[in-house]
Amino acid sequence: MFVTGRCHCEAITYEAEIDPEAVGICHCTDCQRLTGSPFRVTAITAADAIRLTAGQPKRYRKVGDNGRGRLQLFCPECGAPLFTTGEGPDAATWGIRWGSIDQRASLTPKGQIWCRSAVDWLPAIGGLPASDGDA
Repeated sequence: MFVTGRCHCEAITYEAEIDPEAVGICHCTDCQRLTGSPFRVTAITAADAIRLTAGQPKRYRKVGDNGRGRLQLFCPECGAPLFTTGEGPDAATWGIRWGSIDQRASLTPKGQIWCRSAVDWLPAIGGLPASDGDA
């Protein structure tokens, strides 16, 4: 599936070819801290399937709970998370952050990882009062 995407301020744009079956949720504590939410959704694709069309992301390295180094790529202007990748053989695949994808409404997660870190109140959100706009 062909997708396009951008950071929040639109300084960085990209296009990519992804498999919609390779979209997943991560509940790890790093993803919780990075998003300020209970999980992160990511589309996994080959590194060479992504093409930057404007701008250049900034990156930093973080060692995860599994001991492997992860590179986090984000917009240096607005801070929006865009991509993640590993090192060595793990650099062949990249994760595209779901929130940056223009066609995200068409991408449903197909699996979950790091569920031992999932917040225990997550199943209850369907029962909370809801609004279609601002409260």
